[in-house]
Amino acid sequence: MRKIILSTESGADVPDDLAKKHEVQVVPMHIVMDSKDYLDGSLPVTDIYNYYERTKKIPFTTSTNPNEYQEFFTKIREDYPDCIIVHIGYTSKASSSFQHAVIASEDFDDLFLIDALNVTGGLAAVVLYAVTLLEKEPTIKPEQLVKKIEAIVPKSKLAFVPGSLEFLRAGGRVSNVAYLGGALLKIKPLIELIDGKLVSTKKYRGKMSGITERLMRDYLNKYDINRNQLYFIYSIGLDETIKQQMDEIAKENGFENVRWIQAGAMISTHAGPGGLGIAGLEV
Repeated sequence: MRKIILSTESGADVPDDLAKKHEVQVVPMHIVMDSKDYLDGSLPVTDIYNYYERTKKIPFTTSTNPNEYQEFFTKIREDYPDCIIVHIGYTSKASSSFQHAVIASEDFDDLFLIDALNVTGGLAAVVLYAVTLLEKEPTIKPEQLVKKIEAIVPKSKLAFVPGSLEFLRAGGRVSNVAYLGGALLKIKPLIELIDGKLVSTKKYRGKMSGITERLMRDYLNKYDINRNQLYFIYSIGLDETIKQQMDEIAKENGFENVRWIQAGAMISTHAGPGGLGIAGLEV
């Protein structure tokens, strides 16, 4: 039986322990500061914030390029001879990374590509769903696995409130960025993934502790999330009391498992410090 290997980008923020445990292969995206290119995961997230404090500039990010994908897929085949690769990619609506994977895939057989139309915890939720499928059905045919993953993609729901609006605006990843301008600088926008695009759908006023509670209530009212698993995504700087509060609300709402995911450098470049996101799969 040929082994199926799952892969994704660093922008999925799949926790290192889970990636290692389940042999999920992760290709890094890029952060650029002062014209120097860093691989996502190679520098502390705090370097991003320190750079902004020092320069008042936001680092910018770039996607994994076709040559890097070629090397990445080749390395997987070297490490797992005769394996089948299923790559679950960062949304093509916000990055060229997936298209670059498509270009590189032309040189490989038995390589399946899935556009998850999601980022960070929303993408991680899809990847970890695929991990669970493989654990339950280790002999599943790759075509069947891909079909099941593709069916779950529209059910992965991500919503987050950024810690710093400056970072979000500068990153240019929100389609209706004009909505966030002017007087709204004192207001926290709710950002959701809609058809693979990051869109501001609502605004919250008040302290972050109250905002995050409303975020959770609104999220659960809008989506019928499977109670087996919930993901909270946070960027460094989020108050620990807010984490405790969110855990309590999740427990009150019957979630069996809650996993906290720290946003990596690539995602934190856009979200800024102190942000909170929620991700899960609809039933």
